[in-house]
Amino acid sequence: MTSKVQSLKDFLAGQGRVALVEVAGTKGSTPREKGAFMLVSREAIFGTIGGGQLEYMAIDRARQMVASSPRRKPQGQEARIEADEVCATLDVPLGPEIGQCCGGRVEVLIRLVDVDLANELVAAAEAEEAHLPHVYIFGGGHVGQALAAAMSLLPVHGAVIETRAEALEGMPQTVETRLTPMPEAEVRNAPAGTAFAILTHDHALDFLIVAEALKRDDAAYVGMIGSKTKKATFRNWFLKSAEGTEAEFARLVSPIGGDAVKDKRPQVIAALAAAEIMTALVVHRAASNADHQVPRHRVLAG
Repeated sequence: MTSKVQSLKDFLAGQGRVALVEVAGTKGSTPREKGAFMLVSREAIFGTIGGGQLEYMAIDRARQMVASSPRRKPQGQEARIEADEVCATLDVPLGPEIGQCCGGRVEVLIRLVDVDLANELVAAAEAEEAHLPHVYIFGGGHVGQALAAAMSLLPVHGAVIETRAEALEGMPQTVETRLTPMPEAEVRNAPAGTAFAILTHDHALDFLIVAEALKRDDAAYVGMIGSKTKKATFRNWFLKSAEGTEAEFARLVSPIGGDAVKDKRPQVIAALAAAEIMTALVVHRAASNADHQVPRHRVLAG
């Protein structure tokens, strides 16, 4: 498994001279929030500040700074690097003049990255990653693989849990894989606020995992793949044999991804489920105690 923080470290270590492009301030409607940042080298970028002409302008200015050689005062005078060679600010109205009609205004700060700033970026990314919500995907079949691929692009800790080793092959590098004979035990040990997506190859196993997940009143989401008949069968078993309650059962989302789109292709189901899960995570976090929220001064992207 390769974390997004490790990808950031690799970029900083392997791209030579790098500039930090950061959203320092916003007014009105803008593509990204204050604190969003990206890194720019001569030939590559890491992350995004929202794309479009704004980002193109920022990348162009950053590359000018990366490519320039710092000028120093002549010998005999106090040596210093000119401030505009290591730091620049863009104040951009997002209007038709630049082909972005968001209507807001963005202030972008561009700085060359030195050792101290690199360490600061890594520390901020590690702090953000430590507080990302967890998404447990039970089952590495076609839908599980597609959902893992979707989650690998999102700001979550994704994990695919399986009883079959071969089903874990080919998972995205940023998604954790766990092989276990008792996947339901993973539910008990999951952090508070975890989203559980249950879509194994075995309906009986699905039922065991869902029953455990519904006992977690701190879960952000419990979803099970399947039909209305499968959901009804689970309800009957859950209430009669698993000591479940109607209140617990009411928290189950099934089928995952809703039933408005009548398309059963794995990638479509996964896309709908990913949106559903992210919505549930945001709602759950908003409802949590504000004391447990960690202020975000920078927002890792990419």
